[in-house]
Amino acid sequence: MTRLWLPLAALVVVGALWGGTQPLGKVAVSEGYRHFGLLFWQTLIGTLVLGLICTLRGRRLPMGGPYLRRYLALALVGTVLPGIASYSAAAHLPAGVLSILLSSVPLLAFPMALALGNEQFRATRLIGLGFGLAGVALLVLPDSSLPDPAQSVWIPVALISSAFYAFESNLVARWGTLDLGPFQVLWGASAVAMCLTLPAALITGQFIDPRGVWGPPDYALVAASLLHAGAYSGYVWLVGMSGAVFAVQVSYFVTLFGVVWAMLFLNESYSSYIWAALALMLAGLALVQPRPRAPLVHAETLRQNADV
Repeated sequence: MTRLWLPLAALVVVGALWGGTQPLGKVAVSEGYRHFGLLFWQTLIGTLVLGLICTLRGRRLPMGGPYLRRYLALALVGTVLPGIASYSAAAHLPAGVLSILLSSVPLLAFPMALALGNEQFRATRLIGLGFGLAGVALLVLPDSSLPDPAQSVWIPVALISSAFYAFESNLVARWGTLDLGPFQVLWGASAVAMCLTLPAALITGQFIDPRGVWGPPDYALVAASLLHAGAYSGYVWLVGMSGAVFAVQVSYFVTLFGVVWAMLFLNESYSSYIWAALALMLAGLALVQPRPRAPLVHAETLRQNADV
């Protein structure tokens, strides 16, 4: 019985942790903090936490040309570029809507996988993509879907973030992570992203000075970064215990908990169109889930973590 309930409990806990990063990201941008400043501190915290985990496990961070190029690629497509889009959208869209849109990552990954030769055509997955597109249409087209119809222009911005995460998953599936474990590759990518976002934050005036009195955005940023590191660690453990295909079901719980936490802690409410969009996106997600022999995908690609 333990063998059955322990993975299920872990699936729910990891989804709840990752889902919590969405409303926390909404709070982090609520008083004017911008993407480069937020991304620097997020990646700094991630670098420290993942570095500690790897050190305790006796793993070092390999250097050299091939490794640095892999860290750089994953830092750009898995953190910096999607982070810019997601934090920008978070300032304008409800956190629950952001959580729903994040479930589009597997949907967008499928046509990319076909183009790269990572997957073969399957009619059910194409139908799933259609469900996902219908869900997005319900968020964009009806005037009464979002609290403010003008917010609909930010939905494509949020989808840019999902598109980058989808591309990252295909990048890893196509070219792998060399001989790096999941914690190591995320450690390296976080360190590179930290080095990229620090000068960007300073040049653009977006650097967040941690000195002085902290407000809700400061605590939200730290909490979201720690939740992400904890959720990622739990996800890797779950993959090792139950396999990648079982673990990827966390996508459902990330979306659902993201919506629930936003309702509970941000007092968000949604129209019937948004609930219908959620149902369509989850149905699409069910149809595009990986095959039983699918490889382990870098957890950043689920993002259900979130950078936001």
